[in-house]
Amino acid sequence: MSQGEATGLGAPAETPARAEPAAETAHLRPFALLGSELGTLFRRRRTIAMLVALAAVPVLIAIVVRITHAGSGGRGPAFLGSITDNGLFVGFTALVVCIPLFLPLTLGVVAGDTIAGEAGLGTLRYLLVAPAGRIRLLVVKYAGVVAFSLAATVVIVLAGIGIGALLFPIGPVTLLSGDTVDAGGFFVRTALMAGYVTISLLGLGAIGLFISTLTTVPVGAMAATVVLAGVSQILDQLPQLDWLHPWLFTHYWLGFGDLLRDPIVWDSYGQNAVLQLGYIVVFGCLAYGRFATKDILS
Repeated sequence: MSQGEATGLGAPAETPARAEPAAETAHLRPFALLGSELGTLFRRRRTIAMLVALAAVPVLIAIVVRITHAGSGGRGPAFLGSITDNGLFVGFTALVVCIPLFLPLTLGVVAGDTIAGEAGLGTLRYLLVAPAGRIRLLVVKYAGVVAFSLAATVVIVLAGIGIGALLFPIGPVTLLSGDTVDAGGFFVRTALMAGYVTISLLGLGAIGLFISTLTTVPVGAMAATVVLAGVSQILDQLPQLDWLHPWLFTHYWLGFGDLLRDPIVWDSYGQNAVLQLGYIVVFGCLAYGRFATKDILS
């Protein structure tokens, strides 16, 4: 008989010491998985290239307006004249340009790659063995989509503000309602616009996540997600489908212009948030229903 057994301090004394780190590891595992997902996502050359391309949009707009004086003297859209008067409008203009095409395109690439990309690489099975759990993996993958949506919007806004300050005067801003606010007040409204656009993309992200569970070919999931964004915008322009418009996830995408009024009109913000939440719930449940019953072979 060993000394530990004789004193009764052998195995029982070691069990709590081993259980405590295990419990701590189990508690931290979701955050470790999320950190790994975000690190992998934002280290990819594809992700960096897409963010750089989005940042180039406001830079290109500002340079073109600076060279051609678009918006002045009746040349070009009227809101381009606002850029000439105040460089802070570059970020707003870039969001208007990016949200119909460039943001859905880049988000479709990220969302379509969430599950299908892992399956195509043969790493999905190992993620589930980790153990990650299917629900946890879906939540972490969608969190990556949300993080990219926020990062893409912030990159556009910051690039717009930076190039606008470099090429045009900065000062009090005349809002769409005709009222004037100082630069600080406009920065607050710009932050609200960035939040609005990020929220607007969450429904599309949920749709892309669901489509990604249906295939092992990430390119197919990416293309389907982007095409659905285009189809929804086309349907939103058909007056014969007025009854359908409030249910389309793209219907309120350009409603952030209401944030440039005094007082701010919050109707679009609330309606857009509720609509996107509905898409998240519906397509999140569909993604889980598909993924939970799917045979993972790769």
